Amino acid sequence: MSLTATPADTGTDPVLREIEQRVLWLATAIVDHANRVRPNPGGLKVGGHQASSASMVTIMTALWLEHLTPEDRVSVKPHASPVLHALEYLLGSLDGSYLTTLREFGGLQSYPSRLKDPVPADYSTGSVGIGATAPIWGAIARRYVNTQLGAGGTGRQWSLVGDAELDEGAVWEAVLDPMVADLGEVVWVVDLNRQSLDRVVPMMGATRLQGMFAAAGWQVLTVKYGRLLEELFTRPGGGALRDRIDEMSNPEYQRLLRRDPADLRRLLPGEGPGAGDVRALIADVPDAELVAAVRNLGGHDLAALRDAFTAIDDTRPTVVLAYTLKGYGLATEGHPQNHSALLSEAQLHELAARLGTDPADPWAGFPAGSPAAGLLAEAAQRLQRRAHEPQPAPPVPADLGRTPSGTATTQAALGRTLLDLNRAAPEAGRRVVTVSPDVSSSTNLGGWVNKVGVWSHEDRRNWFADDAETILHWRERPTGQHVELGIAETNLVGALGELGATWSRWGQPLLPIGVLYDPFVERALEPWSFGIYAGGQSILVGTPSGVTLAPEGGAHQSITTPSVGLEQPGCTSYEPAFALDTEWCLLAAMARLGRPDGSSAYLRLSTRPVDQTLAAVPADPAARERRRRQVVAGAYPLRRSARPVVTLAAMGALVPEALGAAERLESLGLGADVVCVTSPGLLFRAVQGRRGLDGTPGWVLDSVFPADRAAPMVTLLDGHPHTLAFLAGVRGVPATHLGVTAFGQSGDLASVYRHHGLDVDSVVGAALDLVD
Repeated sequence: MSLTATPADTGTDPVLREIEQRVLWLATAIVDHANRVRPNPGGLKVGGHQASSASMVTIMTALWLEHLTPEDRVSVKPHASPVLHALEYLLGSLDGSYLTTLREFGGLQSYPSRLKDPVPADYSTGSVGIGATAPIWGAIARRYVNTQLGAGGTGRQWSLVGDAELDEGAVWEAVLDPMVADLGEVVWVVDLNRQSLDRVVPMMGATRLQGMFAAAGWQVLTVKYGRLLEELFTRPGGGALRDRIDEMSNPEYQRLLRRDPADLRRLLPGEGPGAGDVRALIADVPDAELVAAVRNLGGHDLAALRDAFTAIDDTRPTVVLAYTLKGYGLATEGHPQNHSALLSEAQLHELAARLGTDPADPWAGFPAGSPAAGLLAEAAQRLQRRAHEPQPAPPVPADLGRTPSGTATTQAALGRTLLDLNRAAPEAGRRVVTVSPDVSSSTNLGGWVNKVGVWSHEDRRNWFADDAETILHWRERPTGQHVELGIAETNLVGALGELGATWSRWGQPLLPIGVLYDPFVERALEPWSFGIYAGGQSILVGTPSGVTLAPEGGAHQSITTPSVGLEQPGCTSYEPAFALDTEWCLLAAMARLGRPDGSSAYLRLSTRPVDQTLAAVPADPAARERRRRQVVAGAYPLRRSARPVVTLAAMGALVPEALGAAERLESLGLGADVVCVTSPGLLFRAVQGRRGLDGTPGWVLDSVFPADRAAPMVTLLDGHPHTLAFLAGVRGVPATHLGVTAFGQSGDLASVYRHHGLDVDSVVGAALDLVD
C-alpha cells in the first residue's frame, strides 16, 4: 500500500520544495563554514545552530515566497538567523560574500540585528522572549504613528517563536495585556519542535498552549500533521494511529525518529487497545514511506501551512502552533543533544548529495531562467518596500524660561515640563508620547493625561466624564498621547523601544517617555537595554526613588539604579536635585531622540519636597545659560567657599543635606564647596575623554572641579555610594563616599536618613574625619 498524498497541492509546490531544500543547505553551510572552513587562530568556539535553523526552513520559505507583503514585518527567532540570511541571499538582497562571515567581526551577526547586519532585520532578536513580543509593540507603534501622523502604513506583524521561548514570563505578560486583544495584525508562528537546549521537553503539549492563548482572546490555529499522515488517518485503523501519536510523550516520539523501519513497525503500534489496528494499518506501507510518514509534521508541509496562513483572522491576534522537527532533514534530526551540534564532514557531503548541491561550490544560486530563479525573482519584486521620507526630529527648546519657586519635587516637575513644552513648542509637544504601566496618577502625569488624552485606536466612551469627583479624566481616543498598559514593566519598555524606533522604521520620529516606579527599573532593564541595542531611542523615568520614599520601607526603595543608569550603553542618566534641573535635563534628553546619532536617557526622580530657592538660579541670562550647560553636562557648583578645605559632591534629593552640612562646616571655620551632580555617567565619560578613551569633552570637570580648588571630598547620594566614588580621581583627592548599602526601613525621613548615614550629622562627621 503506497501513500498517494503529497505536500504538493499547487503547481508551484515542487519549485517551493526545491527552494526550501536550497535554503536548508545554505543555512547549514553558513554555520559549517564559520566553524570548519574559516580560519580560527584563537581557537574560540564559533557556534551556530544548524538544527534550530532546520526546523524553521519550511515555515520561513513558505512565508517569504508566498505570504509576506512589503508592509509586513517579521521577528525571526534568534537561532534561525542562518535561514534568514539564506533567504536574503536567494532573494538578492544579501551579497554572497557575507555568507562566509557568520559571527565574524563586522560580518553576519549571531542573531538577527536591525543595526548591525548588512541587511537590517525587521526586529533584533537574541534575548529569549523579547523578539517574540517585539512585533506586538511594533503593531502599537505603527498604529500610533498612523493615527497621529498618518504615516505608519499597514501589514502584519509576524513573530517566529521558538517553543522554548514560551517559558519566559515576559511572553505571557504581553499576551495578556488588555491592549493586545485588538491587534489583529499580530501573528505568532510557534516552532513547536518540543526541544530545548539540553533535552526533549517532556510535557510541551499544544493543548495547554491552545487554551492559554484562546483564553487571552487569540485565534489559535494548530498545524500538527502533514498530508501523508492525514491520509493514513483516513484509512481503517487511522483513528487508532492518530490517538497513539497524540498520546505519545515527546521523548518517545522523538526516539521513533531515529529508528529503522523494522523498529518502527515493532514500536509504533504501542501496547494499548488500538495496537492491533495500528499494526495492521502500517503492515503494507513501504519502508521509505513509513519513515517519511512518521516525521510528516504540519510545520514541514507546505499545503498545511498554506491552509493555516490563509485562515488567519485579522480581527484579533493569531498564534499558529506548527509542529516541527528540530534538525529537520539533517543527520541530527530529533536527537536530544542536537541544539549546537555540527554535522560532520561526511554528514555534510551526504546532505549535499541528497539535496543536489555541490560542497565545492556551496553558495551556488539557481540557474537563470529556471523555475526556482523565476519564483524567487517574483517574490523579490513583490517584497520590495517603498522608502519612507525621513522627517527630522522636531526642535526641542533648551529652556522654557520658568524659574520655579516655593517647594516642589522633581517628580512633579516632569508633568509640569511636558505641559509647558506643549505650549512653548507645539510641534515638539505633538511628538511626545508617554507610556505607563498603570501608574500615571502616582507619578504626577495626571495633568498631562488630562490635557492630551489617552491613546486608543478608536474612540471610547468615558463613563465618568460627568462625575465631579473624578480628577483624572480618562478620555480614550486616536489623538491621545498617553499609552496606558497593564502593570507589567517589561511591556512598558517593550512598547517604549518600538515607539522609539519609529524614526528608522517609517521616518517619523517620536519623543517617547516611559514612567515607572524606580524600584522596578531593574525588572525592566534587560528588555529596555535590548530595545536600545535595536535602535529604540526613548526616555525612561524612574520615580519615586531611593530611601527618600521613607514611609514605604525597603519594599519600595531603590539602591542600585543610579549605577545602572551610569553603566547602560546608549543612554545618558540624570538625577536632578531641583525642578529647573529636571526641566533642563528632560529637554536635553528629548533633543537627542529620533535621530540617527541619537541616544536614550534615564531620569531618576524623587517625591521629596525641596525648597527651590536652594537652587540659587542666576538671574543674569548669560549666567543662567552657563548653569544650564553645566546641568546637562553632568554637574555644577552650587556653593563656593572663599577657602575650601572640603568638597561635598551630592546628587538628587540629598543636595539639601550637603548644603546644610556646608553651613555647619563653615561655622566651624572649615570652608566647604558644594557641587550638585546631575549625571555621574556624563562625568565619568568626561574623565574617560580626558584620557582619550571617550569622545566626551572634559570642560565640565575643569569648570566644576578646578585644580585650584582641589580638596578632600565627601560624595553623597540616595543610592549605592560607589556611583560617585570615581569623582575623587578627577583631582586625586582623599574621599569618603556616603550612600545606601542596605535595605531600608519604614519611618519618617529624618529617621531613615540617620539609619543610612545620610543626614547632616553624618556628612559633617565624614568631612571632619577627612580634614581634621
